[in-house]
Amino acid sequence: MASALMTAVPAPPAGLYVPSGVYRPQADTGLLARALAHEGIGPGTEVMDIGTGSGALALLAASRGARVTAVDVSRRAVAAARMNGVRLGLPLSVLHGDFAAVSRGRRFDLVLANPPYVPSPRARLPGHGPRRAWEGGLAGRQVIDRICERAAALLRPGGVLLMVHSALCGPRTTVEHLRRTGLSAEIPMRAVVPWGPVLRSRRAWLQEQGFVGAGEDREGLVIVRAERTGR
Repeated sequence: MASALMTAVPAPPAGLYVPSGVYRPQADTGLLARALAHEGIGPGTEVMDIGTGSGALALLAASRGARVTAVDVSRRAVAAARMNGVRLGLPLSVLHGDFAAVSRGRRFDLVLANPPYVPSPRARLPGHGPRRAWEGGLAGRQVIDRICERAAALLRPGGVLLMVHSALCGPRTTVEHLRRTGLSAEIPMRAVVPWGPVLRSRRAWLQEQGFVGAGEDREGLVIVRAERTGR
């Protein structure tokens, strides 16, 4: 049964460098970190972190001995994650670009994903700037669906995907999409958090589109866990 909790925005790990324009660890990062704590990783585990931002989750996996490849479309985020690896003495391979392109031909034991998932009045995703960290297109699912499509190819047999996103984006749609690709999938963890500034700024549009009701000011977050059980 999925657990639900009210969670505060966590502080960045001690010593983490998060420059302006790079996604700062927030409640979704914290929830994904809690899910990661339940996975059996250690030396030899191959991990991919999609949308690494400052590298907070990649560093957490590396601190447990995993070999981590972190990816982000933001050059500033890539530089920050590399710097944080050096500052904290943890080895990371940090790559710039689209996760599907840079991972082609590789498989992992664990894939972490905190994709942009906020529904946006604009169908086209931003090509630059900090908004790339949260803008998910009209339904908030443009990047989520791409990860779902690629997940089976990214995972080794027994490999696991852990992805966090908003309940506004249709968690059951994510689970069903992953199951159609042959993965087992479930929602083992949920959280409820206060709206941040992005959701508050587009309250009227979200209500017009039917994403939220009048007076809502709490956002549900979910962890979707998918596993490749076959060969």
